[in-house]
Amino acid sequence: MYGRREPRYARKPVSLGGEYDVEITEVSRRGDGLARVQGFVVFVPGARPGQRIKVRVTKMGNRYAVAEMVR
Repeated sequence: MYGRREPRYARKPVSLGGEYDVEITEVSRRGDGLARVQGFVVFVPGARPGQRIKVRVTKMGNRYAVAEMVR
């Protein structure tokens, strides 16, 4: 259709099951580590600010993802 654009949240820089090297920059209200991949928020339970870790995305939302630390 002419003039129709995809919603902003349709283009995500992470994918379910994908692994990414991230830096935890802050702590969320729930106590999870918070990182960003190209501005997209990734919550990492158990991570702390200042950590540089590899994570695997386990859950996707429209505006955020949840990931686990990869050992």
